[in-house]
Amino acid sequence: FGAYDYTRSGNPTRTALEKHVALLEQAAAAFAFASGMAALHTVMRLLKAGDTVLVNEDIYGGMHRLLTQDCICSGIHVNFVDTTDLAAVEKALTPTTRLIHTESPSNPRMRISDLKRLAELAHRHGTLLSVDSTMMPPVICKPLTLGADIVVHSATKFFSGHADCTGGLVCVRDPDLAHRVAFLQNAEGTALAPFECFLFLRGIKTMHLRVQRAQENAAQIAAFLLGHASIQEVYFPGRGGCDAKSLAIHRAQASGQGSMISLTTGSVELSRRFCDACRIFKTTVSFGSVNSLCEMPCTMSHASIPEEKRTLPDDLVRLSIGIEDVWDLIGDISQALEIAAGKTPIPATATGRVEGYDSRFEDLPVLPNPAVPTAPVPANPTAPLPPPPPCTRAARPPEPPAAAAVAAAGTPIAGDRQQRWLYASMAALAVGPSLAVLAATWVQRRR
Repeated sequence: FGAYDYTRSGNPTRTALEKHVALLEQAAAAFAFASGMAALHTVMRLLKAGDTVLVNEDIYGGMHRLLTQDCICSGIHVNFVDTTDLAAVEKALTPTTRLIHTESPSNPRMRISDLKRLAELAHRHGTLLSVDSTMMPPVICKPLTLGADIVVHSATKFFSGHADCTGGLVCVRDPDLAHRVAFLQNAEGTALAPFECFLFLRGIKTMHLRVQRAQENAAQIAAFLLGHASIQEVYFPGRGGCDAKSLAIHRAQASGQGSMISLTTGSVELSRRFCDACRIFKTTVSFGSVNSLCEMPCTMSHASIPEEKRTLPDDLVRLSIGIEDVWDLIGDISQALEIAAGKTPIPATATGRVEGYDSRFEDLPVLPNPAVPTAPVPANPTAPLPPPPPCTRAARPPEPPAAAAVAAAGTPIAGDRQQRWLYASMAALAVGPSLAVLAATWVQRRR
């Protein structure tokens, strides 16, 4: 039956997505998984009991949980190391080390690892290098071209771009390694479903434009934050957001700084109030969407890391910059910092509702028809609602003459012709452009 006899083993829509991603990453093959964590887990499944993996100490919280609470149960040894320090990495290598896994920039402290030199070091010791490049989509950085063996993405982020689907990607440059990943994808049933593949294919079409606009916004927002009195530190792989050496390394391996910014305020409570006061920035753990987002990693995305093992400041806030108007975003950050610092009271109406961009529309009518007055909301929510206003729909027009009368007259009637065109348009919407042509042809012949 061929490659597509069973969707878990193969699907043409998934093949289309995987081929697109392989071309973007310049990989021998790419594989789509049900989530970013499923992709990371598959990479760890390349190891066997007794193997050691070196992992960047500033790693995503979900990956830390996978390594310390799951992989160790399979007999895999996990060693955390600062991958920005090549001497420390080389010192940590052992005869059982089979994989080095890192992020650059790291999530969320934006620390930069030299991927090219890290790959050279790994290969000298017979070790693979895996890079989680979720923060750097392939329109900015291609780690495989720098010597990495495996690249992982949480496609939920920049590949989707609209926060409406979940998925993960594994890209490899060695065909033998690709066969092993393909086997694991099929055997463990972790492949991405066809509809999500379609959504990611859609997202890829606009990824370059989205990332470009978000990066432009991020550069201006970083400059604003660097000059704000309430901000202590800004972590950003751009000018002013990291040291000169790290910036030079990043610019040598990526074409942009990305759209992620982390900051500290010196106070956990101030950081929390800042997130609560934002109106355009929504508080959530994800990133890479067209919408701007904020979170406090220690209580959200990295909360699974025990407090004594965290390398993050408790007051750290991570911003994901979207594609909105940059001055709206700066204005939102500015007013949120003023409220968080207690310099400006929280603006509210007499009803207690906070003004601003809060995505709540209780005051809008269900049917926005100005001719129909909106029923007032009673002060007592348990009181019965007033009766609805009378229907203002226009009277139904008279039916067109019977077909026999039209034929006897020998001339087409406009209403009948418009009705047939209406049916043809409805058919076009219902069955698609291929049958719409047939519907239009039928109308012409009927005329």
